[in-house]
Amino acid sequence: MLNQKTFFFTVLLYLSLVTGYFFDENLNYGSYYDWISANKNPIIDFSTNFLDTFLNYEKYGHRHSPVYLIFLSLILKTGIEIEYLRLIHLHLCLFLIFLFFKCLLIKFPKIDKKLLALLSLIIFLSPTFRSIAIWPDSRIPGLIFFTLSIFYFLKFNQNNKIKFAWLSIFSLIISSYISPNFSVFIIYYFYFFLRQLKIFNLIHLVFFAFISSLPMFYYLFILDVNFLVAGGTQYTEEEGLYYFNLSNKILIISSIFLFHFIPFISSLLNFENLKNVLKDKFILLFIFFIILVYFFDYSLEFTGGGIFFQLSNFLFENNYLFYFVSFFSILLFFFISKIDYSNFLLIFLIIFSNVQNSIYHKYYEPMLIILIFTLFKNFEFNKFFINKNNFYILYLFSFVFIFLRFFKNYYLT
Repeated sequence: MLNQKTFFFTVLLYLSLVTGYFFDENLNYGSYYDWISANKNPIIDFSTNFLDTFLNYEKYGHRHSPVYLIFLSLILKTGIEIEYLRLIHLHLCLFLIFLFFKCLLIKFPKIDKKLLALLSLIIFLSPTFRSIAIWPDSRIPGLIFFTLSIFYFLKFNQNNKIKFAWLSIFSLIISSYISPNFSVFIIYYFYFFLRQLKIFNLIHLVFFAFISSLPMFYYLFILDVNFLVAGGTQYTEEEGLYYFNLSNKILIISSIFLFHFIPFISSLLNFENLKNVLKDKFILLFIFFIILVYFFDYSLEFTGGGIFFQLSNFLFENNYLFYFVSFFSILLFFFISKIDYSNFLLIFLIIFSNVQNSIYHKYYEPMLIILIFTLFKNFEFNKFFINKNNFYILYLFSFVFIFLRFFKNYYLT
């Protein structure tokens, strides 16, 4: 059981989110405009003329799947006002915090539940979570089902029961239909299933995943409702929206990862091992970094780029600060990959889950903290939980991040 202080803290954080709803909080800035320009109209149209909206969905310039919007339209069709629909969506988003907590209970059975609850409650302070909970979008519902798939995957690792492998893949498929970027993580699951399942069961799972993907392929390529390339994000005319520059992906996404890893650097990593590993590979990593910088061509015109990219261009009107930070983020990626090879696969999939040219910070938050404490391996988790000061650091960091979002939105944008 959670103690009274944890309960009241939970209620306080919940009330802060509801207050944000009534005051139209918009920490991510773009969430309100996504709701007005890309989400609200198709929900209304799905509720009044489903077939026409379904077959012409790309006209809304919406690069997210229509699945969750269809779900919301069914609620709207009952006669509820759209503002109350937003409130329903907000409360559905709370399942993410509950599922993260359930995952932590499995991953850390010997850790005090109150500490696990405090860790899961940090999602309340995620600007992306708060913004998308208040202004409905598909990303958090997609993340909810992705986290559910992690829950069943952890259950499978706990007892090797085949039903949990099926439930994990089924949850991931739903997640991918809501937010297609999560689909790449099926590779991570099958990496483990390949070693733990009998070949007969594995073939059935692969076949099920393949069959389940066919309706989406039919929708995209046979009915030709290719919403994935319908977005209006700025991009290079020569290469198009899905110009994939690997250097851009690695440098920006690693810098975003580093930003969210800042509260955990001293508690989750073994600095002696870090020093020894990096000392041996420093020259090689530096050459790799220089190659990435040489091919880097991300522009402010693409929008996004993560906090360090934006900060570098705001303060100095160049990428030098960003490059400096990115070098250390590359070192971090290498070390995390070195301590367990499955971590490398996870990092690889995080990078390749974004195929479009623009890279937004919101794509990786609060997903990263969930992945760090559920799927990443061989961090010094006990060192984190044993010192309660680490929780103060984490919450202080989150409040500072919220302050930075307020400052950017109301004074810079």
